[in-house]
Amino acid sequence: MSEANGNNNFSTGSRSDTAVRWSTLAIHGGRRPDPATGAVLTPIHQSTTFAQEAVGVHKGFTYSRAANPTVNALEQALGALEQAPPAVCFATGMASITTLFLSVLKAGDHAIVSDVVYGGTVRLFRQVLEGLNVTASFADTSRPALVEAAITPRTKLVLLETPANPTLKLADIPAIAAICRAHGIKLAVDNTFLTPVLQPCLELGADISLLSTTKYIEGHNATVGGSLTTRDTALLDRFRLVRKTIGCIQSPQEAWLTLRGLKTLPIRLKQHSAGAQAVAEWLEQHPAIERVYYPGLRSFPQHELAIRQQAAHGGIVSFEVKGGVDAGITLMNSVKLCTLAENLGAVETLITHPASMTHADIPRPQREALGIAEGLVRLSVGLEDPADIIADLAQALDATQEKQNPTTAKEELCLIAR
Repeated sequence: MSEANGNNNFSTGSRSDTAVRWSTLAIHGGRRPDPATGAVLTPIHQSTTFAQEAVGVHKGFTYSRAANPTVNALEQALGALEQAPPAVCFATGMASITTLFLSVLKAGDHAIVSDVVYGGTVRLFRQVLEGLNVTASFADTSRPALVEAAITPRTKLVLLETPANPTLKLADIPAIAAICRAHGIKLAVDNTFLTPVLQPCLELGADISLLSTTKYIEGHNATVGGSLTTRDTALLDRFRLVRKTIGCIQSPQEAWLTLRGLKTLPIRLKQHSAGAQAVAEWLEQHPAIERVYYPGLRSFPQHELAIRQQAAHGGIVSFEVKGGVDAGITLMNSVKLCTLAENLGAVETLITHPASMTHADIPRPQREALGIAEGLVRLSVGLEDPADIIADLAQALDATQEKQNPTTAKEELCLIAR
């Protein structure tokens, strides 16, 4: 992980002040002890409603569908992490994406979305928003010229997912931000894979930062949630109005757990990135692997962009096993330490088959055109010792090779050992 800054400081070069000290900010940013009791941890305000002193006189909270003190504390902490006003938090990551679209787009409007994107985002457009006459073009956002070419007079929003799920294809945020500004279009970035610690997208020119807090922000497989952050106060007001109207605020309990997980985010990301780099380098040398996708590898097609745009390269590694889908399924059914699951960003290493799990709603020809092969495996590298993760993958790959070619697998393994 030679490109990562080992002291957890990161500056994009666009700021004139000193580099952000992420660990301090994650622990203290936007937080203060409870004024009523002095509690260091924010209390869980598990209350639907709040007493009002008189008609129209209250302490900022009336009903937890609109706002809640525990959720508010998380919003302040996330806003501080993004060096922005308090974020707006939601019950799920998909709730945050839905609120974004409903807030910025109306009937007749058009959006441009990364072609390689989480399957739920595609489903939202194809099965819900298109019925409301809100359309989208799924463009190759790794090429800024193609983003500009997709703009129409009705385009109101560009949504980048970078790195993209699951191929990790990147988009040049500053370049696309310049295009959006020239056309008067809002730019949102789904920054779930890296978070502002590794990729401060608002500093890089985005108008809106979108996070599934389910993933690295909380980091312990304990919650679902999402957030939207922006420095545009009118947009913030709009997000809060839509959230209150459709009723998708995060719960106090999950906000509290997310607040706790956030404190260790920078140190976790450092270890996730180091582990993923080690696993990716090992996979790249294994004879049973067709190809490996990880921005920290020099072989990654957009490695130079990754160096410019990311402080480190995160914990997600995708790879294809020789032998296609059958080999990939055998691998995933053979792991022992890694957990087969539909999530990422947790302390446990999780392994996923995108074609049958996260991206199953996308038709196979479209998936394959986007590089999401039937045998593609997505690995969310956890905080276990990388040597143990590698050992688990090694024995699973041995099982895969044995199943594919029982007569020669043992001979090949002897050669590898030598």
